[in-house]
Amino acid sequence: MKCPSCHFSETKVLDSRSVSDGLAIRRRRECLKCGFRFSTYEEVEILNLTVIKRNGGKDNYSREKLESGLKKALEKRPVTGDEFKKLIGNIERDIQIRGKDEIKTSDIGEIVMKRLKKLDEVAYIRFASVYQSFRDAETFHKEINKLLREGGKKKGKFRNKISKKTAKLTKR
Repeated sequence: MKCPSCHFSETKVLDSRSVSDGLAIRRRRECLKCGFRFSTYEEVEILNLTVIKRNGGKDNYSREKLESGLKKALEKRPVTGDEFKKLIGNIERDIQIRGKDEIKTSDIGEIVMKRLKKLDEVAYIRFASVYQSFRDAETFHKEINKLLREGGKKKGKFRNKISKKTAKLTKR
């Protein structure tokens, strides 16, 4: 690892610790030439995974595409950087557990929706609306009602507010 300050190629590791619930390692390093201290992160990388698109085409797995889609769904939501990294790590772990060289985009979408539903219901609805091609307010209403039924006793102000608004939309 080169020093970011003087570009000397030898550094020593001062400290290593697990981060993001064990999905990454943070290493504190020191340059052996100038003494500059810096941190590096080591994460698992999915290699040699082919994604089969809806049209039958194939593409290499891209973490950047996954992150981009999730950032759109989570825009202006109260999700921290660590929670976002953990979400990506959990999704990639779920993909790797399948143990196959190929995966359909629909399978990735289902994994993402399962994880988003647990993290943030609004982001889940946003993602689902694009992924499942919601066509109208009625489709939104059905999906929100499904969330409300699954939530059971968790019906707080937010859930009741959403329910009333979607009911108004579908009556129009």
